[in-house]
Amino acid sequence: MNMSGICLLRGRFSSLRIVLLLALFSIVSPAEAAVKLVFSFTLQPPYTTQEKSGFTDLLMPLVFREAGIDAEVFVYQGAFERQLANADAGIEDGMGARVAGLEKQYPNLVRVPEELVTFDFVAFSIRHRFPTANWESLSPYAVSYIIGWKAFEANVSGVKELALASNVDQLFTLLEMGRTDVVLYERLHGLIKAREKGLIVQTMEPPLLRSKLYIYVHRKHAALAPRLAEALRRLKQDGTYQRIYSATLGTRMN
Repeated sequence: MNMSGICLLRGRFSSLRIVLLLALFSIVSPAEAAVKLVFSFTLQPPYTTQEKSGFTDLLMPLVFREAGIDAEVFVYQGAFERQLANADAGIEDGMGARVAGLEKQYPNLVRVPEELVTFDFVAFSIRHRFPTANWESLSPYAVSYIIGWKAFEANVSGVKELALASNVDQLFTLLEMGRTDVVLYERLHGLIKAREKGLIVQTMEPPLLRSKLYIYVHRKHAALAPRLAEALRRLKQDGTYQRIYSATLGTRMN
């Protein structure tokens, strides 16, 4: 066989291999071919726990199933700003639970238009007790919160001193060591963390902010946002959401 015949034969074998590979891929079901999506959450107990018995631990698998999405949640342990950057860059497929409006600063994030949960953001102190009718009530005190918490960045100004923490353990350590007067955090998270550290804290009332938190998806998954929203609404309507909420968050610690 001459060289041109060999080249022709090789070309036919290459074409046949491509056809066989395409045929093989065509018989794989969509479910098998799909890649599981990954969502990062930064929540702590009682919203997520090591035993996977927290509010979002129980709720999110049902939301994904109701929406017909193969996805899982992992608890992000790094800095909040890094989590936002990762989600905006598409390193993760989505994130939660975060306040509305992040898409203004992170244009690749698309908000799921149904509230996941409402947080009460409050002030905690060991040595002080005062009413928090507004943000200005913090002005006489040294105040701390976690870097990347947009609600605090937008509202806290003119305080005696501001010390930022990288995570919740560092935040309450600042309070424990007397390096700050007041820490700002979500109510239930904060009470549990204070109890873990053996701290007797005062919780200021009323909440400085009551904020609705949402799930976000990367814009490459923008079509999933309305499906996730509808799934959440159905779970609220059929009572599933309330049952999980009551079992995990319904009794407020004082």
